[in-house]
Amino acid sequence: MALIEVARGDITEENVDAVVTAANESLLGGGGVDGVVHRAAGPRLAEAGAAIGPCPPGDAMATSAFDLDPPVRHVIHTVGPVWEGGDQGEAETLASCYRRSVQVADELGVRSLAFPAIATGVYGYPADQAAHIAVATLRSTPTHVQRIRLVAFDQDTYEHLTAALRGQ
Repeated sequence: MALIEVARGDITEENVDAVVTAANESLLGGGGVDGVVHRAAGPRLAEAGAAIGPCPPGDAMATSAFDLDPPVRHVIHTVGPVWEGGDQGEAETLASCYRRSVQVADELGVRSLAFPAIATGVYGYPADQAAHIAVATLRSTPTHVQRIRLVAFDQDTYEHLTAALRGQ
């Protein structure tokens, strides 16, 4: 089982083999964390995304990390669910994002991986519920990844992730 940690900051500055981005289906870049990752990785990231996309919600696909600083070698793109009240399969789709990202990381031989809080921005997923799904899914998904960092951009998300990790 991977060591799971919570951090607050910029996911593009994490000292990991791969970062996950909360992408849109086109994989061409967007706002929020996806925009931050695309700006840091450079324009070739969108070109690589266009070559492999589209990516359906709940799935994950990988590209090179391009201009992200080493040791980051890969960007794993996953598409979260748009929150529609919780009765449209959102929890299952969100869990699939985490599970599929870890599976892709395993296929790439990744040993350390950083996740953002998937779908909690413009897609509107409640941060407290999303944090519990993230932690539970990562704890229950078999993997060769040794270290997983859940990276929060803001204090509120950090507190939800920390509480979920502590089982609260």
